[in-house]
Amino acid sequence: MKMTLRALAVLLGYPSAELQAHVPEIEEALRAEHALPRADRRRLEPLLQSFRTEDLLDLQSAYSELFDRSRSLSLHLFEHVHGDSRERGQAMIDLGEQYMKSGFFLDSTELPDFVPVFLEYTSCLPLDEAREMLAQPAHVFAALAERLDRRGTPYASIFHALVTLAGARPDAEAVAQVDQNTPAQDAADIDEEWEEAPISFSAGAAHEMGGPTGVVAKIRASNRPVTRERQA
Repeated sequence: MKMTLRALAVLLGYPSAELQAHVPEIEEALRAEHALPRADRRRLEPLLQSFRTEDLLDLQSAYSELFDRSRSLSLHLFEHVHGDSRERGQAMIDLGEQYMKSGFFLDSTELPDFVPVFLEYTSCLPLDEAREMLAQPAHVFAALAERLDRRGTPYASIFHALVTLAGARPDAEAVAQVDQNTPAQDAADIDEEWEEAPISFSAGAAHEMGGPTGVVAKIRASNRPVTRERQA
């Protein structure tokens, strides 16, 4: 599942020329591991095809319209769990500490709950722990899949795939709670400070990953063992 999670993290990052150039490697990573059923891989095909054929500026514009201009489609998990409540800040701290306790250091200007960051971290865990980690926000993934389906965008396929990988059926009440926690209407303001920046986790000196735009490094890194720092 490691390669699949990293491939999905790449696809959910801001579109880049590098991403477009390495779509075949991403496809091979998804196919080789067989972590996703064939139906989920077929569902991802329109998104992969868009990266192969569409103009980069169009891809970037569509991405920003979905994820940067829409709080209801925010790629920050705690936006959907805690909304604007005070609990969001503490949850962010707790998640960052969880990364550190696992022996991984987040080197990024992004927040710990940014979905591509979360997926990269999860990809470094043993399989059972990774599934358990994915299952915790599965109701958020399910809600985002539904919202993106309504928008008619192939990005929905990523969140359907994450629900599958979690191996848990999202609770209907939890999904409904997500709808209550996020705004019914998108905010008019655009926060220009959320620029894409390279992201890397390190577990000791043995393992490093690039951020959402570090496509080749992320896919190739999946073939190297991940070691964890010993806790004092």
